[in-house]
Amino acid sequence: MANFLKDLFAPQKRVLKKAEKAADLVESFAEPIKALSDEALQAKSIEFRERLDKGETLDDILPEAFAVCREASERVLGMRHYRVQLIGGYVLHNGDIAEMKTGEGKTLVATLPVYLNALTGRGVHVVTVNEYLARRDKELMEPLYFALGLSVGLNVSNMDRVEKQAAYNCDITYSTNNELGFDYLRDNMVLYKEDRVQRELYFTIVDEVDSILVDEARTPLIISGSAQKSTELYTRADAFVRTLKIEDDYTVDVKTKSVLLTDKGVDLAEKFFGIDNLFAIEHVSVNHHVGLALRANAVMHHDVDYMVRDGQVMIIDQFTGRVMDGRRYSEGLHQAIEAKEGVEIQRESMTLATITYQNYFRMYEKLAGMTGTAKTEEEEFRNIYNMQVVTIPTNKPILREDRSDLIFKSMDGKFKAVVEEIMAAHATGQPVLVGTVAVETSEHLSKLLSKKKIKHEVLNAKNHAREAEIVENAGQKGSVTIATNMAGRGTDIKLGEGVIELGGLYIVGTERHESRRIDNQLRGRAGRQGDPGKSQFYLSLEDELMRRFGTDSLQNMMERLGMDDTQPIESRMVSKAVESAQKRVEGNNYDARKQLLGYDNVMADQRKVMYKDRASILENESVTNIVRSMIQETVETGVAQYTPLELVPEEWNIDELAHWANQTLALEQPVEGKDFYGKEREEIIELLSERTTAQYEAKRQLAPPERFNEFEKIIVLRAVDSHWMAHIDHMDQLRQGIHLRAYGQNDPLREYQAEGVNMFDAMNVAISEEVTGFVLRAEVGDNLRREKVVEEEVAVSGKDDTPLKKKPVRRTEDQRLGRNDPCWCGSGKKFKNCHGKQQA
Repeated sequence: MANFLKDLFAPQKRVLKKAEKAADLVESFAEPIKALSDEALQAKSIEFRERLDKGETLDDILPEAFAVCREASERVLGMRHYRVQLIGGYVLHNGDIAEMKTGEGKTLVATLPVYLNALTGRGVHVVTVNEYLARRDKELMEPLYFALGLSVGLNVSNMDRVEKQAAYNCDITYSTNNELGFDYLRDNMVLYKEDRVQRELYFTIVDEVDSILVDEARTPLIISGSAQKSTELYTRADAFVRTLKIEDDYTVDVKTKSVLLTDKGVDLAEKFFGIDNLFAIEHVSVNHHVGLALRANAVMHHDVDYMVRDGQVMIIDQFTGRVMDGRRYSEGLHQAIEAKEGVEIQRESMTLATITYQNYFRMYEKLAGMTGTAKTEEEEFRNIYNMQVVTIPTNKPILREDRSDLIFKSMDGKFKAVVEEIMAAHATGQPVLVGTVAVETSEHLSKLLSKKKIKHEVLNAKNHAREAEIVENAGQKGSVTIATNMAGRGTDIKLGEGVIELGGLYIVGTERHESRRIDNQLRGRAGRQGDPGKSQFYLSLEDELMRRFGTDSLQNMMERLGMDDTQPIESRMVSKAVESAQKRVEGNNYDARKQLLGYDNVMADQRKVMYKDRASILENESVTNIVRSMIQETVETGVAQYTPLELVPEEWNIDELAHWANQTLALEQPVEGKDFYGKEREEIIELLSERTTAQYEAKRQLAPPERFNEFEKIIVLRAVDSHWMAHIDHMDQLRQGIHLRAYGQNDPLREYQAEGVNMFDAMNVAISEEVTGFVLRAEVGDNLRREKVVEEEVAVSGKDDTPLKKKPVRRTEDQRLGRNDPCWCGSGKKFKNCHGKQQA
């Protein structure tokens, strides 16, 4: 065991040792740099760039560059980096995570590696969790970077293309994680290379790295378009579910948050919808909608999981307490909640482009992060992002007192005790910050305090616009602030005059979050920079976390001892039991994220290939060679399909091959079956290649080179985009049902990988066929214009009512395609002549 612990902490010790040496070297430059004039200090940036051009590395110039940044910061901002901040800066430059307690100045720490890496001219991205923090940090640090001769940009939503390009072309760009990811996806949907906004992904520092790369990693970024689909079934399913009784007609598993109909409930559903068998394949859509309505009504709670504002259902982020603007639950759950709440049901979305945060941020050449709480997720950061979590020593000792949890029998008893504790602290003038896990809880507590005439502020998703003002005043004498998890991030709470003498800020937690990090963030609001403070969590056996992980033994013990609502249990052992429950939830969440990443890695590999191919189409002046290879691939694939190697030539379907060649290749000089008799496969390919090549070259002579090349780009881009979007949709459908393969003793992920490869190959064949048909058949007009296949919406918003320009036929569960129906992929061909023949 001792050796295991030694190995576990060895990497951290090695990094800290190197960081200490680097800090010593920085200190050695302090006096010479201090003697420089402002002009000479700024000229250092030019000198560093010249040294890099001559072959020196960033590590070579790090000590002097850090010293320059430190000196400039003191002159311009009035803030000089502490030694521990130099250590943190080295860790970030090294591509690791600097875990620094609240109030240790992470924003200032980042300036050191940001300045150093920006000297390369390749662009450094500083990522924050929201636009307020991005704008605040940019404005705060901009004077420092300007004094050092660097340009600074801000990238937020609602900026146009020109503004975004200017922001990304700066040496340093502040942005949110959402906007970076969406810009990447949009860049790979543009029709002209000049419309792209991002440069290469070189170096990024992610603030609150655990929030972005862990908490939000379960939700992929999606750009979508509207899909035409009736919303009537959502309303009917909701009306049916409202007639059901819990336990009699359906059951709820609190731990897994799953809802299932009982046998009686199934009978009622079949009667309500007028069907014989709810589980028959033709009624799978009804079954799906009933399941969604059950989840919406039984486990999705108003003002906890979501809220309704201006007639729209808005998701509440369970980790930050903020509204997740533009986000919608997938697979129809959002529509089911809209039906439940009686607001307008938005149409479902068609995914046009998607990526997870894991796969986006892993594309950076160098990734670093900082947070106050990452150690609990160290394994995940190491395994997925190849980053060490390095705990940076505090500048001053932590004086905060963290008390053991108090556990009450009921929720009412807990809140009575919380109100009494707040009143007692308030009477002395000590500021109190009360943490809640949901909007609903914060409002309930607010009513209780109002009855006691305790003046207070409430910070939750409903009034987040005043967040900065509320948090700024939370440390003033006599203040009482009730906040959801959003108060745990971003802004320091500074103590007012006389508060230190009263014991500092008092943190009161009303419930344990499922993640220990969120609890630690709340505690970390107090005790910054050596200030005093204390924290106390109040729990009840009726709290969700306690109910999910079994508290029967504790409940029985409290009843045996005759304990009532006024008598809490205070025990380190009980606190450890709660922490153990949290670890189990964290483990489950990690497994879910790891599984999501496993599936997304399949799409990531395909995405890289598609985006690389698409970029070459945009960047090359001519795509003639690409088109020629597609024509050749179409010929070879088609001939191979009708001349299988397992059959002798006499058994080949030569007439069908001739028919296919005339249709697909649009041959102006048609072929007949007799043209192929007696020929080997390679001879048939050669014959068709000669005819298609001659026809293609003749087409090229009918228009000026520039116009024909633009025509080819339009055709290729259209084919690539339409088939790629359909492929995303098809892969999503595959994934939704792939877990059923486990019943056949097959690994669903392995099956998904294998089928995904086959579908990707089939998509490439379909793209080549479509391009071949268009190029060999079409006439080049004068009015050539590139158009998007689908006009996307903003981030799964579902607000855009613009009809789709070209909508692939979506194959739903209760709508199987006939052989003569248009193919689901949007190629315009009959299903039997497109993907139907690939499945035959």
